[in-house]
Amino acid sequence: MKTIDSIPTGKISRAAKLVKTGVKVGGNYLKYYGNKLVDPELDKEALNASNAEDIYDGLKDLKGSALKAAQMLSMEKNLLPSAYVEKFSLSQFSVPPLSAPLVRKTFRKYFGKNPEEIFDEFSENSVNAASIGQVHKAVKDGKKLAVKIQYPGVADSISSDLALVKPIAVRMFNLKGADSEKYFKEVETKLEEETDYLLELKQSEEVAKACGHIPNLNFPRYYEQYSTDRILTMDWMDGLHLSEFTKVNKDVTLANKIGQALWDFYMFQIHELRKVHADPHPGNFLINDKGELTAIDFGCMKTIPEEFYTPYFKLAKPENIHNTDLFNKSLRELEIIREDDSPEEAAYFSELFSELLGLFTKPFNQETFDFSDKTFFDQIAALGQKYAKSTELRKMNGNRGSKHFLYINRTFFGLYSLLHDLGSKVEINAYKLVTA
Repeated sequence: MKTIDSIPTGKISRAAKLVKTGVKVGGNYLKYYGNKLVDPELDKEALNASNAEDIYDGLKDLKGSALKAAQMLSMEKNLLPSAYVEKFSLSQFSVPPLSAPLVRKTFRKYFGKNPEEIFDEFSENSVNAASIGQVHKAVKDGKKLAVKIQYPGVADSISSDLALVKPIAVRMFNLKGADSEKYFKEVETKLEEETDYLLELKQSEEVAKACGHIPNLNFPRYYEQYSTDRILTMDWMDGLHLSEFTKVNKDVTLANKIGQALWDFYMFQIHELRKVHADPHPGNFLINDKGELTAIDFGCMKTIPEEFYTPYFKLAKPENIHNTDLFNKSLRELEIIREDDSPEEAAYFSELFSELLGLFTKPFNQETFDFSDKTFFDQIAALGQKYAKSTELRKMNGNRGSKHFLYINRTFFGLYSLLHDLGSKVEINAYKLVTA
C-alpha cells in the first residue's frame, strides 16, 4: 500500500483539500445529469460510487477528525447509500499509512529515540491504519506488542476540522439556533479525548479490570513505560477483525457465543458502570482461534449521567411508552420536547419518538432476541426513510435531544449492527447473572 510522507495540518491546507474534493463531487453531478438527459432511466448508483470514491480519497489524506466522520457514517447503514458505506468502512482499519521516515520522526519527537532503540524488534510497515493512528508490530523481551502511533497534527486540527464540516452538518440535520453548538462541542470533546493516548491507557485498564469476569471476553495489557500521549503500546492480540470473521464464519453456535459476549460487555458497562465503549465498529473487536472476543481501542468512552440514564431507560419499557404523562415527562427530561415548542410540535415529536422507541427497544423486552432477523432491521430502515423524507419534519427545529444522545445512540446503532452482521441470538439479561 502507498505510504504518506506528510499530512496537511494547517487550517488553510486542510480546507483547500476539502474544496478540491468538493469540485470533484460537483463534476460527478454534472456528468450524471448530462447522462440522464440521454438515459432518463439512469439511477444514482454510479453517481454514488464516484462521489464515495472522491470523498474518501480526500478524507484519507487528511486523516484525523475528517476521516473519523467517515468512519462514524460507515456505521449508519440505513442512512447512506451502500456505495458510501462500503467505501467509508475502509476508514475503520485500512487507509494509507505513514511512511517509515515519518514514523521514526514521531518516535524521536516523543521518546528522543528511534523505535529500534526502544524495542528488540520493530516493523516499519504498519499492520493497520485507521482515522487517528496506525498500528505496528514490535517485540520486547520475547513478548509481541502492538504499538499505536498517532498521525502528526491530528490533535491540533480537531477544532478547525469541525468548523469546516459544521455547515454541512447543520444542513443535513436541520439544526437551527445557537443551542445546536452543544452537539458540536460534545463531538469536539470526545475527539480530543481520543487523541490523548495516556487517557486511553487509563480507560483501557479500568474497563479491563471491571469487565474481566465476562465469559469469552479478552483485553490486551497496556505498557505505560512504552507509551506517551501520542504513542500507545499494548499486547499484540491475534485474531480476525469482526468484519473479516463474519465473512467466513458459518458456525451459528459460535456466532451466538461471540454475540453474547459482545452484548454482555455492553450491557454491563451501561447498566453497572454507567460508562461505555462508544465506538463499536468492527475494527475495534477481534475474534481469536478459541472463538473468544477481544475488545481494543478505548479512546472513545462515554460517561452516562444519571439524569440521562433514568429517563432514557424508562422509555425502554412498553408500559411507559404508552403512559402519556410519564412518556411526555421523560421526553422533556431528555430535551426532545422543548419549552418553546408549539402544541403541534410537541404532539408531532411525541408521536415520532413513540414510534421510534416502540421499534428500537424491542430487544430489551424479550428474554432472547435474534439479531439475524432481517425484518427488524428492514423496519428500522423503513422508519428512518419515512422521517428522512418528511417535509413536515424539515420545517421544524432539528435541535432535539440531550447532547448525550449523540454517543449513546451511536453505541446502540453500532452494537445492533455488529450483532446483525454476526447473526447472533442473545439472552438479553444474561449479563445480570454473571457477577463481577
